[in-house]
Amino acid sequence: MTLAPHQKAKALKPNSRRPAKELCSECGLCDTYYIHYVKEACAFLNQQVADLETQAHGRSRDLESFDDCYFGVHHTMMSARKTEPIAGAQWTGIVSSIAIAMLEQGWVEGVVCVQNTPEDRFQPQPVIARNREEILAARVNKPTLSPNLSVLEQIEQSGLKRLLVIGVGCQIQALRAVEQQLGLEKLYVLGTPCVDNVTRAGLQKFLETTSRSPETVVHYEFMQDFRVHFKHEDGSVETVPFFGLKTNQLKDVFAPSCMSCFDYVNSLADLVVGYMGAPFGWQWIVVRNDRGAEMLELVKDQIETQPVTSQGDRHNAVQQGIPAYDKGVTLPMWAAKLMGVVIDKVGPRGLEYARFSIDSHFTRNYLYVKRHHPEKLEAHVPDYAKRIVEQYKLPE
Repeated sequence: MTLAPHQKAKALKPNSRRPAKELCSECGLCDTYYIHYVKEACAFLNQQVADLETQAHGRSRDLESFDDCYFGVHHTMMSARKTEPIAGAQWTGIVSSIAIAMLEQGWVEGVVCVQNTPEDRFQPQPVIARNREEILAARVNKPTLSPNLSVLEQIEQSGLKRLLVIGVGCQIQALRAVEQQLGLEKLYVLGTPCVDNVTRAGLQKFLETTSRSPETVVHYEFMQDFRVHFKHEDGSVETVPFFGLKTNQLKDVFAPSCMSCFDYVNSLADLVVGYMGAPFGWQWIVVRNDRGAEMLELVKDQIETQPVTSQGDRHNAVQQGIPAYDKGVTLPMWAAKLMGVVIDKVGPRGLEYARFSIDSHFTRNYLYVKRHHPEKLEAHVPDYAKRIVEQYKLPE
């Protein structure tokens, strides 16, 4: 039997220097023989979102469309939540429910998802789940860099032909780039929005700097009420206002790959489930193509939905936040709480909150790339991100 070129390649050894160097997001591609394609596939070596959008969705985003520019190619957007939430899920369990339905109804033979190691609830462990229990063991986000694509060799070697992959933007770009090499009959991609992941050590610093009880945190999220919500083992919820974070201590905790990312909304997934464009307590769903619509249809009887809404104006908050983050400004907690209350009442909501988050991170990341990797700036920043950043005045 003649081997494909990638099957003759060898994965990098653990701790080896990755081709993307400090910008590596540890997506796992280089842990497999698919490293053969890394120069073309890696989101930080070859930014090709527009071409891959056409491959995945039949067209790239329309830069003259306001919503396309921000949220990518899509058929529909909505807010949703499960009528009967899954116990222990980070939110109501929509992602897990879709994965279970696809597996149990025979749409796919396996689901690439991320459990945690037995020793550490936050250390990611990518798996190919084959049953409900293995999918449920992966519920709750892992806020650390995760090598999801490290299982690609197992997929090819196992003979799986129908697969669901759950992942974030950098992982999905690499996956789409090697999709035709996987030998699959059908690939479904369920994405989550992603921003500001950290190494495990970075996560520990964030928890110890921010939470009252870092050792009991089960999961956390930066939420629409401008607070970080920490869920603890006893079921209690601790909230910390965004503006009270110790920015001066945390500026360097986020991975360089995340500081250089412009695909917060996971633009190459078939279906995206997150929170940032929905009211508090609901999930934001973006259906990007017909496959995504089919996936969501599987759980329509398990969820309630409502239209997306948008209100407020993000521009002043974003513009004022740019120098504040740049200078590492940290407010006293009383002032941070007061500002959080005011902005929660009069600030951006719904899709406008999502745009606030995108604008805030894209302006920050544009500055990061400009300062640390100026030679990459023109080619690495997508056209839609440049349009978004151009709305604001940036420091040098």
